[in-house]
Amino acid sequence: MAQQIERRTTSVYKRYIEHSEQSSYIEIPFQMPPDVEEIHVSYQVDSHGGDPAKAVIDLGIRDAEIVRGWSGGARQEFIIGPNTATPGYLPGRLAAGEWAILHNAYKVPAQGCTVTIEIEFTYKTWRWLKGDLHTHSVHSDGSYTLEENAAIMESLGCDFMAMTDHNTNSQNFAYPRGTSILMIPGTEFTTNYGHSNFLGVTSPMDDFRVSGISDVHEKFRVARERGAKIVLNHTHCDNCPWEWDFNVDYDGVEIWNGPWREHNRRALSWWQERLVTGRRLVAVGGSDVHRPDSHVKHAMPCVWVWTDEKTVEGVLNGIAKGHAVITYSPDGPFATLQCGEYGIGDEVPYGHAGHEVVVQLDDLMAGDLIRLYSERGLEEETAVDSEGGVILTFDAKHISFLRAEVWRQFGQADGMSMAVVTNPIYFASNGGTLALNHED
Repeated sequence: MAQQIERRTTSVYKRYIEHSEQSSYIEIPFQMPPDVEEIHVSYQVDSHGGDPAKAVIDLGIRDAEIVRGWSGGARQEFIIGPNTATPGYLPGRLAAGEWAILHNAYKVPAQGCTVTIEIEFTYKTWRWLKGDLHTHSVHSDGSYTLEENAAIMESLGCDFMAMTDHNTNSQNFAYPRGTSILMIPGTEFTTNYGHSNFLGVTSPMDDFRVSGISDVHEKFRVARERGAKIVLNHTHCDNCPWEWDFNVDYDGVEIWNGPWREHNRRALSWWQERLVTGRRLVAVGGSDVHRPDSHVKHAMPCVWVWTDEKTVEGVLNGIAKGHAVITYSPDGPFATLQCGEYGIGDEVPYGHAGHEVVVQLDDLMAGDLIRLYSERGLEEETAVDSEGGVILTFDAKHISFLRAEVWRQFGQADGMSMAVVTNPIYFASNGGTLALNHED
C-alpha cells in the first residue's frame, strides 16, 4: 500500500456561438472518465466584432440523468466532489459516461462569440485519511455543536469524523454542509450492559430500548440490514463495559477509547487473544469526546484509514478490510507494514514469493519502544535512540499475522503509554484462511 501520487488530467473544449443562437440552451458534451473523484470546471467568453455589447453566456452542468448545477452568469468556475460542491451544484458520485456543460446564450453579439471550457479531472488516489470514529454533541450529552466539532477537526488537519450521539439520529440530519470534514452518520447504541456504534447510516434503528440479549440481536440485525457497520465500544471499560454476549454480529472493536488507560490495555489483550484464535477482528479507536476536557480531546486517539476516496463508503470499507492504524493524535507517530504489494489488513497468499515484511515507522522520538506481535506473542522489541523514522524488516515465513505497536513515555504519565497500534497483515496457510465472523 505505497502512497500514490495524485493524478489529474485537463480537457479543453471550444464552441463558437452564432448570434442566431441567442436565447437558446446549448450543450457541450464530454466524457466523464472512470474513477474521477472531483472536477473543476472554468470558462471564458470572447466576444467577436466591434459590438460594444459583450456576450453573456450562462453556465451549468448535467450528468447522464439530471442537471447537477446551474450558476447562470454569476460564476466563472465551479467544483463538484463526492461530499462538497460549489453553491448551486450538487455533490455526489461522478459516474463515468456522457456529461455535458450547459450554456444559456443569453446575449450574443452580432459577430458571435467563442466559449472556452476547461475541465480538470482529479482521480481517486489511494491515501491515508485520518479522523475520529466516536464523538458526541449537543444532540445527546455533549456540549459541542456539530459545527464546533467539525471546526475543531478541521483545525487538527483531519479528514472525517463519526457523529455517534447516544440512542438518537437527529445529528445525522443536522450536520454542517460547509466543512471539509467528511461527516460519517452514526449512532451510539447505548444500553445498560454495553455500548456499540452503528456507523454509515442515518437511521440504523427505530427504537433503542432492549430488555435482553434477543433484543440486542434484533437491533443489530436491523442496523445491519440498513447498511450499518457495527463496532463494540470500550468493551473493557470500568464503568460501562460490554456485558452482553460477544456472539453478536459486529465488524470491529474499539480497543482504544480516549486517553490510554488500563481498560484500553485490557481490550488490547482481549483483541490479541481473538487474533491468536484466528479471528480477523478489526481494531479501531475513538476519542469519545463530549465537552472541553484537559485529557479527552478530539481525534485522540486518531484512526487512519487506507482508502481511494473520501466518502463514507470509502472510509468504512477501508476499516472493514482492516486497513486501519490508530495513533495517539493526528500528528502521529505512524506505522505501516508492507509485504510486496500487500499491506495492513491484507492477506498475503500462500506461496507468495517473499515473506519479508517491511515495517516503516515515522515521527518517532528517542526512548520510544517498537514492538512486533504475532500469534506467538511478542516477536521483537526495538528501542529508538533518536528522533525521526525507522525501517525494520521481519521474516514472517512461519506466522499467520504480524502487527506493530509503538509505546512512548508521555510527560508525567506513570510508565509507557501506547502511541501507535496497527491492525495486522495476515498470511494464508496451506490449509486456507481462518476468518471467524462471531465468537465461538
